[in-house]
Order: sequence, then structure tokens, then C-alpha cells
Amino acid sequence: MIDTAERLHDALQELERASWIALDTEADSLHAYPEKLCLLQLSHPGGDFLVDPLAGLDLSELLKVMARHTLILHGGDYDLRLMYRTWRFVPAAIFDTMSAARFVGETRFGLTDLLSQFLGLNLEKGPQKADWGQRPLTPRMTAYAEADARYLKPLQEKLSAELERLGRTEWHRELCARIVTDATQWEAPDPDLVWRLRGSHALDPMGLAVLRAIWHWREEEAIRANRPTFHVLNHDHAVGLAEASARWGAVPTSLPRHLSPRRRQGLTDAIRGALELPQDQWPKRIRHEHKRMPLWVGRKAAALREFRDRKATELNLDPSFVASKSQLLELAETGDPSKTSLMRWQAELLRQAV
Repeated sequence: MIDTAERLHDALQELERASWIALDTEADSLHAYPEKLCLLQLSHPGGDFLVDPLAGLDLSELLKVMARHTLILHGGDYDLRLMYRTWRFVPAAIFDTMSAARFVGETRFGLTDLLSQFLGLNLEKGPQKADWGQRPLTPRMTAYAEADARYLKPLQEKLSAELERLGRTEWHRELCARIVTDATQWEAPDPDLVWRLRGSHALDPMGLAVLRAIWHWREEEAIRANRPTFHVLNHDHAVGLAEASARWGAVPTSLPRHLSPRRRQGLTDAIRGALELPQDQWPKRIRHEHKRMPLWVGRKAAALREFRDRKATELNLDPSFVASKSQLLELAETGDPSKTSLMRWQAELLRQAV
């Protein structure tokens, strides 16, 4: 485990000379709040490193070295979002083994499936609910973490050969660039939307005011306890309490039993405060205006879908990978691939149908 400046210095010397770097990450979303990045797993020609982001090290030089390599990842969008949020890290390029597997026609593209299919390896799925923020890591967690990046390079070589054979290398390169772009753009959540949980659309304005207060109380409690929000109060309970409070105009008598006396009082105060708000401070319902699709757009989209499905079958690809439903509607409406979210390779496949 790289958790000292001396170990980091030695690792940097090796990584500077590395011809490739494979990467995976682990976070603690099931055990802490807010979620944080807990571990970097790096593999390179000389071996494997585990880097501890929780050790208080200055990792800026490591990030610079990584940014100069084409990183090999599996399902890398999550890892890149986590690293961008933590360090604003943006790699120069990536090779994503999951998307490569989809391009060569694999329908089971989890890492364990691909390692079995292409390398004949049967690895355990690992400690799925482990607390990666704990220190020290258990021997089993360490072994799992090291193996997670270790086999990405040989898998990448197998998939690269298949991509080349099928003439889809540029398709994959374009998709990897899109993954990097999408994962390294971050916008602050809208404060008027972030608290609107699943099911909140059925609440009246008073119920929305209560839900907003419950959400903010829950956030504070989760941060205070360093526990995920569902440990404090799950979504369904929050929406149910908001609905009941608005219906009766009072704090419900049957609050969840698992709440401590302090939390029970805090929740009661939050609900009562929301009920006492004047109407002009209640949130408004969000009315989604459903744009009526012109008949000709629907017909064109249906024709595009039929063409896409035939093309996907011909290429042994998942139809939704060739183009999503929303992309087909964009293309049907505009008639111009450049005015849609289609990538060049997708547009080229669909060009005959436009």
C-alpha cells in the first residue's frame, strides 16, 4: 500500500517509465456520506500498486503521470467521475474494456465474465459491500483490489485485436473520448430539484414544503453521522411522512421506530417548521410539458428503428448501442446527424436511412 511520501516517490519513478497503466478505484458509498474515493488500484509492466488517497499524501505528481498515459479501465465512467470530483483529474485518453467488449458483440460484459471468456480466468466477484474506507484493509480486500486492475492489460490486448479484425478500432476510440468528456463535466445540483425524491410528484405544495425540510434535515444528519442517507431515513419514509403531514396538517404520531430520541425531535422540528411556512414559501409543483410528437416524426423514428435493428443484427451489436431511442427521435426530427448526440460512427451506420 502506497501510504507514505517515500513509497509514493518510488512508485512515481516506475510509473514514469511505464508503457501503460491500468486503473480501478474503490469508494465507500455504502458506508460513508458524502461518498469519497478510498483506493486507487494501478497496474503497470512492473507490477501492481495500491494507492491510499486517505493517507494525506500530495498526489498531484501521480495524477500528472497518469494523465500522460492512455489509461486502461473497465466501465471507466464511474471511476473518472469520482476522480474528477475529487481532484478535477482529466486523462488524455482511455481504453475502456467494457465498451470494447460491446463493440465486439459480447452480451455479458462484466469484468469477471470477460476475464473468463478471453483469458480463462475465474476470479471471485470480491467483497461487494466492503468498507473501503477502513484501515488497514483485510488480506482478502487487498488481494481483490490488486487483481481488479492486474488483468486489464491482457484483456485490452485481446479486445484490441478483435476491434482491429472487425474494423471498429476508431469507433471505440471515439466512444472512449465521449466517456472522458461526459465524465469530466460537473454542474452543481439545482437546489430546487435535488430534494424532489422519487414519488414527490404526487405531493401537493404543502407536502413538497415538508419533504424539502425532511430532506435538508436528513442531509445534515447523514453528514453528522458520516453514514449514507438511507441509514437515517429512506426515500419512501421521507415521501410518506411528507404526504401524511400535509394531509393532517400536523406532525405524524407514528415516526419511524429506528430513530433515536434526538433524531426524532429533530425530524419533528423540521416537519413542524415546514407546516408553519406561509403559502408563498411553499415549493411549486413542476409540471412537465410533454411535447406532442408530430405524426411524421413518429413514423420516421419507427423507420429508423427498423433500419437500426437490421444493422445491429448484421453487425452483431446491441441495437441500443448502435443508437438509443432518444437519439433516433433526434435524428427523425432534425434529419441531420450533426444536430444530434450521435457520434460519427453511429451517424455513419444510420446515414443510409436518413
